Amino acid sequence: MRQTSSILSTWLIIILFFVLLFTLYNQQNKKYDDKGKDASIPTQLHPIVEEHKNKLVKEAENIGIELIITETIRSYDEQNALYEQGRTTEGNIVTHAQGGESYHNYGLAIDYALSDQDGNLIWDLNYDGNGNGDSDWFEVADIAKDLGFEWGGDWEKFQDYPHLQMTFGLSIRDLQNGLRPKTEQGVEEVDN
Repeated sequence: MRQTSSILSTWLIIILFFVLLFTLYNQQNKKYDDKGKDASIPTQLHPIVEEHKNKLVKEAENIGIELIITETIRSYDEQNALYEQGRTTEGNIVTHAQGGESYHNYGLAIDYALSDQDGNLIWDLNYDGNGNGDSDWFEVADIAKDLGFEWGGDWEKFQDYPHLQMTFGLSIRDLQNGLRPKTEQGVEEVDN
């Protein structure tokens, strides 16, 4: 009798484990498409990122800030070339991500700069082109965060002030393994 009870308990635990695993799998697949490990790399921004990028530019314009999007999607080769900058080629180190290790490679990140009245790009974090006493750079970052972007300026180890990304809860490893955020997610479901 005791052995039968132990066997039933073991089977019950196994069944519960698989029910839990199945439930978690289905919950994940409601938000993500599993394209498999050989998934192709996107060739354009994710539609939600594109929509929020456009809102960001418009909202910045509404408060007198001329915002320029300097980077969107990036190929692995372009990412590797940026990674080499400051290492094997001239210039400052601008990234710690090699090809396949950046949200830019998956259409989930953008970079920005400011523009002055003459159309010159501004990289000065203290620039106050709209004259309200606040840094335009940080005003843009605040707008972006309100729209669901994660800002590279908030990172602890390597502040990447021009960088904005939407992870949709996916890690780089998830993306490398073929998971992609669904394109029909509602704006309210954007989740970093």
